[in-house]
Parts: sequence; structure tokens; C-alpha cells
Amino acid sequence: MIATILIFLLIFFVIVVGHEFGHFLLAKANGIRVNEFSIGMGPRLAHIQKGETDYVLRLLPIGGACIFEGEDGLEKKDGERTEGNFQDAPVWARISTVLAGPLFNFLLAFLFSVLVAGYAGADIPVLGDVLEGYPAQEAGMQAGDKIVGFNGRIYLAREVQLAMALNRDGAPVKVEYERNGQRYVTTLTPRYDETEGRYLVGFSNYSQYEEAKGLKLFSFGWYQLRFSVRNTLMSLSALVRGKLTADDVAGPVGMAQIVDEVRQETAPGGPLLVFMNMVNLAMLLSVSLGVMNLLPLPALDGGRLIFLLVEWIRGKPVPPEKEGLIHMAGFVALMILMVFVMFNDIRRILH
Repeated sequence: MIATILIFLLIFFVIVVGHEFGHFLLAKANGIRVNEFSIGMGPRLAHIQKGETDYVLRLLPIGGACIFEGEDGLEKKDGERTEGNFQDAPVWARISTVLAGPLFNFLLAFLFSVLVAGYAGADIPVLGDVLEGYPAQEAGMQAGDKIVGFNGRIYLAREVQLAMALNRDGAPVKVEYERNGQRYVTTLTPRYDETEGRYLVGFSNYSQYEEAKGLKLFSFGWYQLRFSVRNTLMSLSALVRGKLTADDVAGPVGMAQIVDEVRQETAPGGPLLVFMNMVNLAMLLSVSLGVMNLLPLPALDGGRLIFLLVEWIRGKPVPPEKEGLIHMAGFVALMILMVFVMFNDIRRILH
């Protein structure tokens, strides 16, 4: 268990540092003073002051912060606006600084996905067979058909798997596939399978392994990153629409449990297999952090971007003290949600 905790903390450290470093780098480039660069939340465990910035490690592994001078109000010294104040930077400089955190998460995730593609290749969606009596067979689909569209363009077999896992009401699926250089389009209405307990279109063995060589290494890495972003967005959408429950959401405790399960399952395959699976998990978590931070909610980067876009449109900012109060309320709500998710993780593990 100690190994699992250390691995989880390392993954958390890497993706949070990547996120906050994006904010830090663009802030410096735009002349904005960074008062604190912190990893984690809660009480300080350690810190070191270098120049104008205090680098802090905090107790709880549930986030981080890059705190700018005057970020949530008009900070003054002796009645004057302090140098490097966030509010004094041009609006596009502030937008780029706020946006940089999530973008660095996606960049980090892409580097991870390239590593995974180089090791594991890609699962290309080519039909091995179709199930008798199911919509795919009735529509004339055959073994060897390459699926290129499944309610939108797809590149990986797991995209089909994801779409069907979230299709819990049998909604029709528009399928585009290639056979002998020709492209065909059909619409399949999934059929509920009592044995499987879910809706199926009748695809069987539809994943064909392809090794990543040359430039394919980067294209396959991009496909995996794209899938991870879609996975996160589709899962969020399903959660909002009530197709997923609170038990489908994991916080830090739940993520640590996932790390432990993956480590145990892959350990017989050797250290390299364990390492690459941890890299894959880090990629998924980095994407999740990037997407979640772009949600237009107070206290998140997406919420701050909304205020900055409003300022750009209006030509003047929302009063900083009012914006600060809204973000503070959002932060409190976010902490309450984190506590709920953490207790839900613990309850699920104990049961």
C-alpha cells in the first residue's frame, strides 16, 4: 500500500506542477508577479522563498495554486497599486495566463500518450466478426470492415466501446465504415441483450492492434489524447443527464484505489508494464484536470476566463472585489464537493 501511495503522490505532483507551471510561465512572460506557487491544499508542510515567489508544499493532495499579485482585488501598498499587479496586465495577457494551466495539462498528456503509443501501439477499429441477429449483421456489415465513424469521426476501437457504454437508452448510432476502398454509411439501433445487461449493435472482436512506427507515433498519441478528452466530456455530460451516479465519480481516495488496482493487475507483467500503465493513468488524470479547470465555474480557470471575456466585451472589468467574492463562494462550494466525493470514495471502498 505504501508503494501505491507514493506512486499516486508522484502522479499527482507531476500533473499539478505541469498545470501550475503553465500559469507561472505565462505570468512571468506577461510581467505579472507570482506571490505563491503551491502544490496541494491546507496547512504548509514546507516552503522556500526564491525572489518574489514563495514555493509551498501543502498537506492535502487535492490541487494547487499559482497566486498572482492583486488577482482577486486591488492590492495596494502605501495607497499605491503594487508592481506586477494582475489587474494591470492587458486583458489578453491575463487570458493567456489563466488559459495556460489547462493547456499545459493537455501538452503534458500528449507527451504521456506518445510514450504509451510507442509502447502499446493503437487499437484500430476493424471488425473481426458480427453477431448473428443483431443490427450490424442486418445492415450488411462484415468481418474486415474498418469503422471510421460512430456518431462522429473515430480512430480507436475504444471509442466504440465508450459510446456504447454510455448508450443506456438504445439511441440510434450513425456508423460509417470502409470496405475494399469504398465508404458506406448506415444507422444501427442497438438491441438490449439480457445476458450482457446492456445495449449492443452486434460488433464482435472489433479491435485490431497496429504498431506505432515513424510519424504514426505522434498521430496515435494524438488519437489517444483526443479519446481521453472525449471520454471526460462524454462522462461529464452523462453525469449531468443522470446516466451516471455519484458512485461513478472518483476523488483522490478513489484515484489512489485505481492506482493500486492497476499496479496489482500489471505487476506480474514486470516493472515496465507497471510503469507504462502508470504513465497512461497520469495521461488520463492530466486530461481530466485540464478539462475540469476549463469548466465555467467560479474559482476554476474557466470561471476566471468568463470574467475576462466579459471585460474584453464590455471594455471594462467587473469590480475585482465582486469577482473575488464570487470566486470565494465557488471555492467553498468546491471544497464541500471534494469532501463529499472523498467520503463517498471511502464508503464505496468499505462496502
